[in-house]
Amino acid sequence: MSNYIMDLRKVVGHAPLLQCAGSVIIENENGEILLGKRTDNHKWGYAGGSIELNETVEECAKRELFEETGLIADELEFFMVNSGPEVHYIYPNGDEVYNVEIIYLCRKYHGTLKRQEEEVEELRFFALADIPAEISDPIAPVVRKYIEMRKTQEK
Repeated sequence: MSNYIMDLRKVVGHAPLLQCAGSVIIENENGEILLGKRTDNHKWGYAGGSIELNETVEECAKRELFEETGLIADELEFFMVNSGPEVHYIYPNGDEVYNVEIIYLCRKYHGTLKRQEEEVEELRFFALADIPAEISDPIAPVVRKYIEMRKTQEK
C-alpha cells in the first residue's frame, strides 16, 4: 500500500495539509479504554491514522488499529467527526496538518495486544477515572467527549 501523506510531504515539505483520518477507541469488557503512548510527542492517544488512496474510512480505522495495537476490530460503531481549529496540529518534526478525523468505538475485537514499536512506546487500558491528562493535542476534544458520554451513560 502506498503512503499518500508521506508522498505528499516529499513535494510540499512541512506546509499545511488537510489530513483525513480514521481512528478507533477500543473499550474492553470492564469499560476501560486502550490508549497508546506516542513515540513522537510522548502523549497518549487511541489508534488512528491517515486514509490511503482507494481506502474507505472504516478500512483505514481497522488497518491503523491492527498496525498500532495488534487488535482486529470485529464491529465498529460511529462515534464522531473531529475537525476544526482545535485539531490544527504541528508534529514534532515540523509537519503541519488540519485534521478531519472520523472516530469509531469498538467493543468487539480479537487478537493479541502488540504495540507498533516505531509509533507506540506503551499500550495500556485505562479506567475512565484514570485516563491520563497527557493526551495528544489533536485528539483531546474527542477524549473529552468520550468521557462526557460515558459519565452520562453511568447516571
